[in-house]
Amino acid sequence: MINPEIHSFYGWWQFSVCLFAFFALMSIWWPIGRKQKDYGQVWLALSVLCWSISGGIEILHVTFYDRYTMTIEGWRSILSLFNSLFILLALPWFKYLPKSINQIIKSKYWIYIVGLPFLFSLLPTINKILFNKSLGIISELDVYYAILTLGFLGYVLWNSFQKRRLKILSWLAIICIIITLIAELFKFTNSTVNLILLSSIFKSCLIMLFFALALSWVKELSENTLPTAKQLFLNFKKEKNRNGKLKNLITINGVPGIGEKLIVLSPAHYELFLKFALRKKMVGNEWLEIKPKNFEHTQKNFDINDYNEIKRLLLSLLDGLYGKDSWTKELHLDPLKKTLFEMSEKRERKIRLSIPESNITTE
Repeated sequence: MINPEIHSFYGWWQFSVCLFAFFALMSIWWPIGRKQKDYGQVWLALSVLCWSISGGIEILHVTFYDRYTMTIEGWRSILSLFNSLFILLALPWFKYLPKSINQIIKSKYWIYIVGLPFLFSLLPTINKILFNKSLGIISELDVYYAILTLGFLGYVLWNSFQKRRLKILSWLAIICIIITLIAELFKFTNSTVNLILLSSIFKSCLIMLFFALALSWVKELSENTLPTAKQLFLNFKKEKNRNGKLKNLITINGVPGIGEKLIVLSPAHYELFLKFALRKKMVGNEWLEIKPKNFEHTQKNFDINDYNEIKRLLLSLLDGLYGKDSWTKELHLDPLKKTLFEMSEKRERKIRLSIPESNITTE
């Protein structure tokens, strides 16, 4: 039988550290996520709170070690299930979900996908508490539910850190998931000391990853707050590569967290963007006119055939600034469009560049 003092030490450590982490995560969410109505971090904080309560259960396990073992284990299993459930409920709030599972996690059926296995796993756990009896391997369904959670969580964390250009953190997330998986599998053994050791390690690592995720979210919000048009600088130029072919280059300077960025554009996108810049230098005639839909007359030439040309230009600029698929519509596309371009107040299907002429150079 393991020394009760080890259980007591582990219980107090888990109770105090996880409770502190819960309040710390909520303190990060309160001034930012609350205003944006983003509750992903709340679910992660609640999952950590489950560990804190479980630490309190561990302390009770020491106090009533011989008499209420199954009852205490049952409550720990229930809290483990709620911990996994809260993590799964946090996933739909993640900004960068892998494309392969995005529709599953974002669907209205996600609550049923994660809720039904949770309820099914809860039944044998309740049996431990009511009848003080274990059903063997069936009673450890919280382990299988945790493995399901780890699969989704690992994939999403990897993708989130990769998209935020934090590659080392993405690898650390995978290492943490592997350690957590090993700890869960140890529940099928009688190696209590190793289980306590692994549990201490993976819970510490996961908490640190949750904080890293929260701070990377804050960092992204601060960096992706685009400056005003007057603070952005554009430089257009063409260079020949080693094969003698011209490269269409645009340098954008002033984006927070990026600084000066050199972007290679396709000829069509470059010429359109250059047209905006050159028209800006024509005093009194800065506007470009967009062709109306279903316009049948051929006598008039329009500067832009449709809005999609502007959208494709913006997508190319975003891919160059942040990396392909490493940006979102709300945080990147809409703010960039609002900063770069200005529409006519009279709704004449006219558009112009908002960047001042003094901030634009062409070669």
